[in-house]
Amino acid sequence: MPHSVRVLLITVLLVALQTTLIPFLSVANIIPDILLIWVVYTALQSGQIPATVLGFCAGVMMDLLSGQFLGLSALCKTIVGFAAGYFFHDNKVNFTIGRYQFIVIVAMMSVAHNIIYFTVFVQGTDIGLATAMIRFGLFATIYTTAVALLPWFVFTRKYSV
Repeated sequence: MPHSVRVLLITVLLVALQTTLIPFLSVANIIPDILLIWVVYTALQSGQIPATVLGFCAGVMMDLLSGQFLGLSALCKTIVGFAAGYFFHDNKVNFTIGRYQFIVIVAMMSVAHNIIYFTVFVQGTDIGLATAMIRFGLFATIYTTAVALLPWFVFTRKYSV
């Protein structure tokens, strides 16, 4: 199976999981963002351009299925894919993914994603940006980073030197 078809199928599967099953894992209305983890993984594995395109496509699919704020997830995940691509090193892919750097990068990209998301989302509401970031953004980052530990354990065993 070609790599692009495999990435597309995984993305569609993760979007389906994110919109159907992952909400059942919510803790105080906070859910992990498995698509963000997938975009960061793609950025570290393939580079900036594939991750940027994947982030946009995954974000558009999320926006269309969630029906909340059309284009906001696409914007956030596109920027995350672009930013995470800066950590791509062709000769250090296994090292970056198989070590703690993966978790740190997921946490940083989750913070960036949530800052962008809530800066736009709270415009015109009574909720302040600081309140939204502390009540939702901080805990969403912690939850997403905790969920990223699961694939990280697999990568650690797979890429251990």
